[in-house]
Amino acid sequence: MPNMIDFTLDEHVAVLTMNSGENRLNLNFVRAFMEVLDRIEKETAAGVLAVKSADVKIWSNGIDLDWLLPAVKNEGPQVGRTFFTELMAFLQRLVTYPMITIAAINGHAFAGGALLACAFDFRFMRSDRGFFCLPEIDLKFPFLPGMDAILKKAMPTKYLELQFSGARLTAQECERLQIVAKACHLDDLMTEVLAFAKKMNKDRKTLGTMKRISFAEISSIIAEKDPGEIEKLVASL
Repeated sequence: MPNMIDFTLDEHVAVLTMNSGENRLNLNFVRAFMEVLDRIEKETAAGVLAVKSADVKIWSNGIDLDWLLPAVKNEGPQVGRTFFTELMAFLQRLVTYPMITIAAINGHAFAGGALLACAFDFRFMRSDRGFFCLPEIDLKFPFLPGMDAILKKAMPTKYLELQFSGARLTAQECERLQIVAKACHLDDLMTEVLAFAKKMNKDRKTLGTMKRISFAEISSIIAEKDPGEIEKLVASL
C-alpha cells in the first residue's frame, strides 16, 4: 500500500504524488505532506518540486469536512484551531519553498484543492477533464486572510470574481486567464511539466531569499491576521 505522500527523483526534479484518494486536506494529510517537503529539501539536491495526484480524476477536493466537522463537534474547537493553524503553516511553506514549485493538476481542483494549487509558483492543468473551482461562497465557508492573499498571488486580476461567483473553470479557461501556465491533454501533462521543470534548476538559497522577500506580505498576514479569524471560523463550524 503506498504512503499517503510519495516522491521520486527525475534528474533535479522531485515528483511528489498525492496518494490519498481525493487528497482532502486534514491533519494527517497536511502533516504527511510537510514531512515529505522536509525530506526533499534535506535529503536531495532537487531544485524543482512537481506535484501530481495518483487519482487521475481528482487532484485535490479541498478541506476534509467529513473529518473536520465531526472532530470539532466531538473533540472540541481545539481540533479546528490546530488544523487551520497547521494548514496555513503548510500553505506558507509551499509559497516560500526554496525550489521552483509546479502543480501538475491532473484532475479536479476544488475549494481548498484550488487554493492548494494557488500556493505553487506555476500550474499546469489537464485539458480533457477536470475543473478549477472555488465554491466556498456557496458552502458558506469564508477564506482566511492568508488564503485570500495566496489566491491574489496566483490570479491577481480574477481572484475576487472567482471567489464571489464560485464559477467552475476548465483548463482552457484557466490558461486564458493566466491561472495556469499551460492546459494540455492528460497524456501530455507530465511530459510538459517535466520539460518545463528541467529548464528551471535554480540555486535554492537565492530562490528562497527571493520568495521570502516577494511573499513577505503573505507570511505577515498568516502570522498576524489569521489567528483571530481562525477563532471566528472554528466558532462558526
